[in-house]
Amino acid sequence: MGVLTALAILAGLIVVHEAGHFFAAVWQGIRVSGFSIGFGPALLQRQRRGVQFALRAIPLGGYVSFPDDDTASPFPPNDPNLLRNRPLPQRALVIAAGVLANLLLAYLVLLAQGLVLGIPAGFSSSPGVLVAGVQPGQPAAEAGLKTGDRILKMENKAVAGGQEAVAAFVQQIKASPQRPLHLQAERGGRTLSLTLTPADQGGIGRIGAQLQPFGTEAFRAPNGPFEPFRQANHDFVALTRRTVEGFFTLFTHFGETASQVSGPVKIVEMGASLASQGGSSLFLFAALISINLAVLNALPLPLLDGGQLALLLVEGLRGRPVPERFHHAFMQSGFVLLVGLSLVLIVKDTSQLPMVQQLIGR
Repeated sequence: MGVLTALAILAGLIVVHEAGHFFAAVWQGIRVSGFSIGFGPALLQRQRRGVQFALRAIPLGGYVSFPDDDTASPFPPNDPNLLRNRPLPQRALVIAAGVLANLLLAYLVLLAQGLVLGIPAGFSSSPGVLVAGVQPGQPAAEAGLKTGDRILKMENKAVAGGQEAVAAFVQQIKASPQRPLHLQAERGGRTLSLTLTPADQGGIGRIGAQLQPFGTEAFRAPNGPFEPFRQANHDFVALTRRTVEGFFTLFTHFGETASQVSGPVKIVEMGASLASQGGSSLFLFAALISINLAVLNALPLPLLDGGQLALLLVEGLRGRPVPERFHHAFMQSGFVLLVGLSLVLIVKDTSQLPMVQQLIGR
């Protein structure tokens, strides 16, 4: 059930992203020929008002197509309602609308959390830090930590409870690259003694694990009608900042952080785990993935929205469109890069699933 919930959320985020492009074009009277979720052969399709809506076989995103790309288009090349014949700002809005739609959705999800569940009021006072996820091959996994473990002590000092305890624990990890740390953890009623040695990534200790307070998050009723908006503003800015910083770290320390990049399989696994916890975890998962999707698409890479905007910027500086040959080469290289990277991540993440690991070990 958790896997289906995670898949539904991911599909919804893709639909919202493509709907941003679609409605930005329709709102401006620009002709649209197709709206597809996924790539490859169509599994389901329906024609409506000249637009072909399709669900396709390869679930690695989606796209909105325009008559401009169709050599057999029934519209003359000088049709003013073709995307390529519209002023540059209108085209830029169509391209940027997917990113804007995902950012708006993330904010609305965080706002809905405040309206439905209330305002976060901290976790229960149970001591310890919960290991919510462990990345195979990383220091946490090598130390023997597993998802569901409760860390009670670090360096013979008791770990307190709540978000502050997690922040203090993470801070000590960051300050201890290549330094062995002695932990006491609880697993299934048993007490374990483990030695954890954070990896050194640019002078900062990393262990490859997701940590959260141990216990149940509590919520309270908002103090007035505007507090949910203030809370959503705070959480949205914090999540967006962390996401941008994460992508920046990936590019500036690629060799050290590449192993932490996850694909759709790992994202679904994480979403399924959070879905089983219920409560705010599902809201946070949807908002975080939506923000990640927005930031990823804003990068100036081929086939992504940021790459399209980069071409428009070059066109604006040149005063004329980029050569057709260069445009096609740029987009085709992006397609090969995207599909290749997706396949590599899917294989990597699938091979690290517990079920697959057990089969390999037999």
